[in-house]
Amino acid sequence: MSGWFRVVVQWVRGGLVAGLVAAGVVVQGASPGVAADAGQAEADLAYHGAALMSAGRVDVRFVPRNHGPADVSDATVRLTWSAPLADRQELPAGCARSGERVLLCRTGALAAGDVGQAVGLRVWLREAPTEVLMEFDTVWGGGAVDRNRDNDRQRVLVLDTGDTYYF
Repeated sequence: MSGWFRVVVQWVRGGLVAGLVAAGVVVQGASPGVAADAGQAEADLAYHGAALMSAGRVDVRFVPRNHGPADVSDATVRLTWSAPLADRQELPAGCARSGERVLLCRTGALAAGDVGQAVGLRVWLREAPTEVLMEFDTVWGGGAVDRNRDNDRQRVLVLDTGDTYYF
């Protein structure tokens, strides 16, 4: 019997229902896509696009998609970079800087089973590295829960070759 299962069995035998509830909260907290309220709307967000880098400039274009089943009134995607961003950036409407290496971008409304508006941005890195790791993930899904977090998280290694990298 595994260690965590043994603890749960001991809690049940000891009548510590509160311990089980607390364990459930901890498990749910470890899975940000699982809602505590089973009646909460569910949407499955995903992002696909392309990136290319040349001399410290990274051009990114991505399209959000909602696989449903519920509509999403708006969502926010976080783009995290392995290299620091230059101090000055010209970002499109709906995108804002959130730290030395982080940008946040709104997707707008996403109907179930539909694709959203493409988001295109140009980012300048503080120095001109030969590669950068770009990570995407949803930080807000309009109040809907996303039980399939695998397709709304992307990790893309972009090399300074001028080649387009698709994700």
